[in-house]
Amino acid sequence: MDTTSDQITPSHTLVLGDIMLDRHIHGQITRISPEAPVPVFRHKYATHTLGGAGNVAANIVSLGGNATLLSVSGADDQRPLLTRICEDYGVEPSGIVPSNHRKTTTKTRFVVDGQQVIRYDEEDDAPLADEEHAVLATLIEKHASQAGCIVLSDYGKGIFHGPLGQSLIRSCTALGKPVIVDPKGNDFSRYSGATGITPNLKELSAAVGRKLHDDDEVVAACRELIDRFGFDFVLATRSEKGMSLVERDTATHLTARAREVFDVSGAGDTVVATLAVGLASGSSLQAAARMSNVAGGLAVQRRGTARISREELRSEMARQHIPGTVMPSFSSLSQALQTRSQWKAEGLKVGFTNGCFDILHAGHASMLERAREHCDRLVVGLNSDESVSRLKGPSRPVNTVHDRAMLLASLRSVDAVVVFDDDTPLSLIETLQPDVLFKGADYTLDTVVGAHSVQANGGEVILLDLVEGRSTTETIRKIKT
Repeated sequence: MDTTSDQITPSHTLVLGDIMLDRHIHGQITRISPEAPVPVFRHKYATHTLGGAGNVAANIVSLGGNATLLSVSGADDQRPLLTRICEDYGVEPSGIVPSNHRKTTTKTRFVVDGQQVIRYDEEDDAPLADEEHAVLATLIEKHASQAGCIVLSDYGKGIFHGPLGQSLIRSCTALGKPVIVDPKGNDFSRYSGATGITPNLKELSAAVGRKLHDDDEVVAACRELIDRFGFDFVLATRSEKGMSLVERDTATHLTARAREVFDVSGAGDTVVATLAVGLASGSSLQAAARMSNVAGGLAVQRRGTARISREELRSEMARQHIPGTVMPSFSSLSQALQTRSQWKAEGLKVGFTNGCFDILHAGHASMLERAREHCDRLVVGLNSDESVSRLKGPSRPVNTVHDRAMLLASLRSVDAVVVFDDDTPLSLIETLQPDVLFKGADYTLDTVVGAHSVQANGGEVILLDLVEGRSTTETIRKIKT
């Protein structure tokens, strides 16, 4: 079955691995300390997200799957925050075993103007205590039979330093369940018998003990691991070169779409999560790998660990003309709110504009392109057919809302389209709370609907110049003439 992102089902994935709390503290540096020759960091605000196996589980949920997360955290002050974030992301936290012997792995990044200046780690990497191992083994036995796929997310923090990984692989193999490993280090013997493994190029090179330069060398290294450890496949992530999916008799190289890379943190989590969701939904390995390649490309465009939504993945796959993928027409308000919340958690600036966009023309495209230059994500509010008829007359719209939404969604400047039925987008703007509101320069700040709401929330309103002689009304007049 060649499943695409359109066919992802709410199937179940079991995730076992090292969970982390990722903290980003944002601030400014404006002076050097008089006490020592070091910069003074002035705190502004902090954000917290799931890292490690937690980020894998969060991505699975965001992509439309269901995830059971099994891990160990410290029984410390960070645990309540960790479990609350899990609940916010839709990840069930009851499988995170509290430990009195270790602390919750926490990575604190100090960020100035979008750039990390220092990272401070708190962690234990000793093997699990016997009682912790026993509790996890019982949970694995309880949940493995219900899962369509199992992910082992190894970050070298202790869970896989003992026999737990091999025990899980053996039991899942007996159940006929695929086991996918996101590895750490250069000793892959602990993953022997797994279905597949997703090393990056550095990990793959370390595992075979040599540097790898071209496609042939990568394929040879992957097959060496397949022969040595009994994997069915290796999906090697190769940064700007994309991915290589290698099986015993076949090899497929998936190219990466050229893009600006902001942060590779957590990109491997997104890749293995997407692969697992695809396989659990009944996808072929090749189709799941293609989805993973696209999702990984989206993840590196974001700062910090990122969750990719099903709608974002589907849109990007359609833009890249992945076979079998249809461009989504528009997001529901609930989907848009979920995506907006995710973007906000990642520190992205969200812009909003609206209109009928009845006959899409160069003026529309130019305005949307310029709007996107002022924000990280752009949401377009689109009048429904009934709304357009009330505003423009019974002969309008010329194109249905589905056609108009599909054309807008296909533009590289547009990240989401949301349809509204009211005569104005005020309610939509108040609900979404964008950081920037865009409108044409034929308006004034006093006449832009929603301007006061956006400014009251600390946002800004930008008026964009229009392209002269381009309008839907003028296009219709020319057609009639």
